Amino acid sequence: MPGEPGRLGHMNTNEKVEEASEVLQQLGLKEYEARCFVGLTRLQTGTARKLSEMTAVPRTRVYDAIRVLEAQGLVEVQHSSPQQFRAVPLEEATETLRDQYEARVERLQDALDDMEIVDADDSSPVQEVWSMAGRDAIENRTNDLIADASEEIVLVIGDESLLTEDLVNALNEVGDGTELVIGALTESLQDEIQTAVPNATTFISGLEWIRGENAMVDETAIGRLVLVDRSAILVSSIIPETMEEQAIFGEGFGNGLVVLARRLMAQGLVTARDPAK
Repeated sequence: MPGEPGRLGHMNTNEKVEEASEVLQQLGLKEYEARCFVGLTRLQTGTARKLSEMTAVPRTRVYDAIRVLEAQGLVEVQHSSPQQFRAVPLEEATETLRDQYEARVERLQDALDDMEIVDADDSSPVQEVWSMAGRDAIENRTNDLIADASEEIVLVIGDESLLTEDLVNALNEVGDGTELVIGALTESLQDEIQTAVPNATTFISGLEWIRGENAMVDETAIGRLVLVDRSAILVSSIIPETMEEQAIFGEGFGNGLVVLARRLMAQGLVTARDPAK
C-alpha cells in the first residue's frame, strides 16, 4: 500500500482513516463506499444513521454504498429494524480486495495481449536505451531480467533497501547453468546477501562513486547495476530526499559498452572467480 515505511505508526486516527479511504479508492471503490467501509471497520455493528454521523456520508447515500459493499463481499447486513451493518473480518476483506484487484489486472493483460499491433517493426532493437521510474517497476524489470538470463548475471547492490524478498526469491530461482555474481558495498551487506542467496558468488564492490564514504548526504547514489548475459544493462539511481528510484535500461549493445560496464561492475571481484574468465 502507498506510504513510506513506518508512516502509519506516526499518523493520528483521522489521518489513518483518510489514508485507508484513499487506498480503497485506488483499489476501485468510490469515495462514499470507501468511507463507509472504513467507518464500519471501527464499529462492531452500525446503523445508517450512526455510520452517516461518523463518516459524514449522507444517510441516503449510506444505503447505496452498503449495497455495493455487500455485493462485493466486504459488508454483512442484518435485516432488523433499523438495519445493522458490519464489515467482514479485516483479513477476509483484504483477501477479497486482493482477488478483485488481481482479477482486474489479469483482464487488462488479456485485453492488451489481444490488441492488434499497429505499424509493427520486425527489426531487432540495436543499442537502445530507455528510462524508467518507480521502485516497483524497476524491481520488476530487474526480476524479469534475472528470470530470462541463460548464461550470466552480474548484480551490484548499492543500497541495502533494494535487497527485498522478491529480489532474493528471483535470485534463488536462477538455474544451476547460469553464473550468479553479486557485489555489495559493505561487508555486512555482503554477508547478508551470501546468507540470503547461498548459491551466489559475492564480492565487495570497489565502486566508491556508488555510495562512498566521502559522498555528500544529499548526493544522488547509484541504486543497482545489472548486467545479464553481457547484453542487457540496467543502472538505477536513488534520490536521497525521497528514496525514489530512477533507472536507464538498454539491450542489444555491442561489445564495447558491455565490456566497459562489466569491468566497472566487477571492481573488487577476484579474477579467479570471475565467470568471464
